[in-house]
Amino acid sequence: QVQLVESGGGLVQAGGSLRLSCAASGRTFSSYAMGWFRQAPGKEREFVATISESSDTTYADSVKGRFTISRDNAKNTVYLQMNSLKPEDTAVYYCAADHSGLGYIVSYKYGNWGQGTQVTVSS
Repeated sequence: QVQLVESGGGLVQAGGSLRLSCAASGRTFSSYAMGWFRQAPGKEREFVATISESSDTTYADSVKGRFTISRDNAKNTVYLQMNSLKPEDTAVYYCAADHSGLGYIVSYKYGNWGQGTQVTVSS
């Protein structure tokens, strides 16, 4: 069973930056695709970014050019660098593991989820 722990959330002003981290347990992290999703109050969970086992990346249109997903397999960690933050980026951010390694944009393909970290962007 993979355990995921997110960190790095917080309160930031519009235009600012945050870097989220997600630490994974287990010895097969490098074979997983890892994804970031977010959920704002009253809204459904939505895809943000994913990185495959071969480090191919895919982004939601709403964050393309502002967010960067990366992974460090030696540290069993995936990151989400968020720049030029907007109030509409406010949400709980979740990381998730896709055991296929391919990196899907739909949440049901991900079998393990972290507890989430709150990101609040003030205007």
